Amino acid sequence: MPTNRLSHEKSPYLLQHAHNPVDWFPWGEEAFEKAARENKPIFLSIGYSTCHWCHVMERESFETEEIADLLNRSFVSIKVDREERPDVDRIYMMFVQATTGSGGWPMSVWLTPDRKPFFGGTYFPPDNRYNRPGFRSILEHIARAWAEDRDRIIESSDQILSQLERQAAVSAGDAPLDPAVTDHAFHAFRRMFDPQLGGFGSAPKFPRPSVHNFLLRYYARTRNKEALDMVSVTLGEMAKGGVHDQLGGGFHRYSVDERWFVPHFEKMLYDQAQLAISYLEAYQITHDESLAAVARDILDYVLRDMTHPEGGFYSAEDADSVIDPSKPEEKGEGAFYIWSFPELARLLDRPRLDWFCYAYGVEQNGNVMNDPHGEFTGKNILFKARSVKETAAKFSVSSTEVRSALEAAREILLAGRAKRIRPHLDDKILTAWNALMISAFVRGAQVLDEARYRDAAVRATQFILNNLYQSDSAALLRRFREGDAAIDGFLDDYAFFIQALLDLYETVFETFYLELAIHLAGKMRERFEDSESGGFFSSAAGEANLIIRMKDDYDGAEPSGNSAAADALLRLAQITDRADFRASAERTLRVFGQQLDSAVGVPQMLVAFLRAIAPPRQIVLAGKRAGENTLAMLRAIRERFLPETSVLLVDSDETRGTLAQYAPAIDGMRPLDGRTAAYVCENYACQLPTADVEKLSMALGSITSKTAAGE
Repeated sequence: MPTNRLSHEKSPYLLQHAHNPVDWFPWGEEAFEKAARENKPIFLSIGYSTCHWCHVMERESFETEEIADLLNRSFVSIKVDREERPDVDRIYMMFVQATTGSGGWPMSVWLTPDRKPFFGGTYFPPDNRYNRPGFRSILEHIARAWAEDRDRIIESSDQILSQLERQAAVSAGDAPLDPAVTDHAFHAFRRMFDPQLGGFGSAPKFPRPSVHNFLLRYYARTRNKEALDMVSVTLGEMAKGGVHDQLGGGFHRYSVDERWFVPHFEKMLYDQAQLAISYLEAYQITHDESLAAVARDILDYVLRDMTHPEGGFYSAEDADSVIDPSKPEEKGEGAFYIWSFPELARLLDRPRLDWFCYAYGVEQNGNVMNDPHGEFTGKNILFKARSVKETAAKFSVSSTEVRSALEAAREILLAGRAKRIRPHLDDKILTAWNALMISAFVRGAQVLDEARYRDAAVRATQFILNNLYQSDSAALLRRFREGDAAIDGFLDDYAFFIQALLDLYETVFETFYLELAIHLAGKMRERFEDSESGGFFSSAAGEANLIIRMKDDYDGAEPSGNSAAADALLRLAQITDRADFRASAERTLRVFGQQLDSAVGVPQMLVAFLRAIAPPRQIVLAGKRAGENTLAMLRAIRERFLPETSVLLVDSDETRGTLAQYAPAIDGMRPLDGRTAAYVCENYACQLPTADVEKLSMALGSITSKTAAGE
């Protein structure tokens, strides 16, 4: 089968289109030179390899000879993997959202030869349907307009670019930041909250863990139980729904309905990472074991199914999968995950089958109603319809017996499901997403006291350092796949990895990770900071192919780079007492002051703001790293939710010297009578040290009380 230029790329998404009859180009000079030389508009298609509607548009349009001929004759066609090139994606997504009121993938944008957009949208069917214009007719119309009225299109694109530049321009204000913005944000999320089914807004419902991050910290500061309840209800309802893989663990991208039942079945690494942290933090506050169980099943899923042999983490699993092994070319959304009643009956004997069907909402004729595409007809999406207690009462047996039977049934069905053809795995490894996952495994190691999660975090960090970190220039790369590392890192790669290094330091207490975080923070400021107006650009200076240098601020499926950078710099300022780090972070907060005041778009920025207004707090342990008293003290610390408190360890003259260069008082911190001593410090003033774990717990309780009082 003939291929196009995309066959030379590493991106799984681009490779999926390598056999299209469309003469695709990757983003780069060859395409731009051809467009300029032949004076043709550019058709830019942006998506990712696990995107259901990207697959649909490929089958309907990009594999069609007639449409390919239209594209090849009148346009220069460029494919971009949004996960590899978020900088390109953000620019043109801003345009599509501004001109159509919404956005999504696949994203379809038409550009002048100098990359200025003039028309765009998302998925287009090949012909007019679904109340959408047909892709074929759009291509014909734009080709005709370019031939007959090119000057007007170019003039319009110049005006559009000016508007986008104004929209992208933000600079620091002089007004002090008002702590009341956190109250405004709480009330905004309260108005959006669904008190029955959890989540914020109506269908479709997306998990947005940065909202949980803010609300849990707001609760820690105010003890407003509504903030905690919003997170607890959301996490509980999500865990019960079909959006949660009840057999294999982990979460699908989003739910198409309001009750978290029918998911869009792709699984993204960034969702697993952030949701694991949400469940762990909520568990720290509530000590509800069901939250810890969900966190474990997320982390175990990633270890089992999304981990490279050398320790890095893969990006995603597809929504679509093969329906019938005898027809591998036919795929359907969710086919890997859904079940017919006869399939279940072949694997489970009675009464286990009856108990399982009752507990997980299975119906003999399928449990999905009103399926417009017919993909789920006669099938069941597993969800926790009823509790163990309710199931036991229904069948007049003990809860212990039912619980044991359901656990066995899940194992049997998971083994049966493993014989199906798995969805496509996007096996590229992204620095930013791996950093989020490292932080999740670190938190799992801390909160659940699981050494294997710590080991996973260490291995993944080493994978990045071995493959995606250029030590000679202290530069990060974005993507690794099949031995190839490429694409200069973006702001989120640096900011997320700095956060991961700090999280890892506070788990294993190797000062190497802390010093590397400090070094990378300097490089991040050098490469991305707007030294004149404040804040951080998403891409480094010198990228000639970008029409705008963006400052990303929206905390959506992932936190924005600016939010993560501000919070990382504040954490480092707290540890190192470096005024330049704090100044950069505070200028970033002021740059986005207007967004902070409007609240709902920047919950992770509000997390950084809460850190900025909290007094610096550290707990320094002086003693043997693996000593019994040290480990007992760490357990006492980690069983509490202390989001703005840093934990340091002095276990040798070497670590004392390293840490004392940032905080000179550490030089005098020693064990007490041969036992690990804890120094609880606030505003760089420390209480008397204690080697007594109970006294440390009392001091930690005092920190919690002060936080709740807003001190």
